[in-house]
Amino acid sequence: MRETRKGMLLVISGPSGAGKGTLFKRLLAEDETMTFSVSYATRAPRPGEVDGKDYHFVSNEEFDRMVEKNGFLEYATVHANRYGTPVQPVLEAMEKGLNMVLDIDPQGALKVMESMPECVSVFILPPSYTELRRRLIGRNTETPEAVERRLGNAKGEIDQMNRYNYLVINDDVDVAYEQLKCIVTAEKQRSVRYFPIVEE
Repeated sequence: MRETRKGMLLVISGPSGAGKGTLFKRLLAEDETMTFSVSYATRAPRPGEVDGKDYHFVSNEEFDRMVEKNGFLEYATVHANRYGTPVQPVLEAMEKGLNMVLDIDPQGALKVMESMPECVSVFILPPSYTELRRRLIGRNTETPEAVERRLGNAKGEIDQMNRYNYLVINDDVDVAYEQLKCIVTAEKQRSVRYFPIVEE
């Protein structure tokens, strides 16, 4: 049996505080076929974040230059900051048969889903708005005003969940991760990206 595979573009999205970052990092750590696209951001790094690993932290001017060169698969302004997914690393990884994972906000995810409808989109939901507020406050990275802004945005983002291929409620992180892993396993076997050759 010989087989070849085409890379999958996996878009993991959800409101801030839903836990998409935790799930996505675990998937990257456990699945060697997955690779991560490092987004560009105009915001300042949070404590512990590393430039070039978590994000490429750039100025608004540098971000504008990339926009002019069509360097982004998608870009958006979120919570008063700008974020963009560079197009070249995504396409190169998929051509090599690697699975590219995007951990992006819903605004950017919807743009990717429009431009690359073959992508696999997963929306991560919090169990409740009360729990979402608790998680956002617990991160200690936001002002009270920013927490309220993110909660307000979350309601509009959750209203768009039916536009995604899959929905995962992150109430128990282990259960949510198993569900995400099952989605990825099934999608790897889709006939649009898996090409086994049965030999004589």
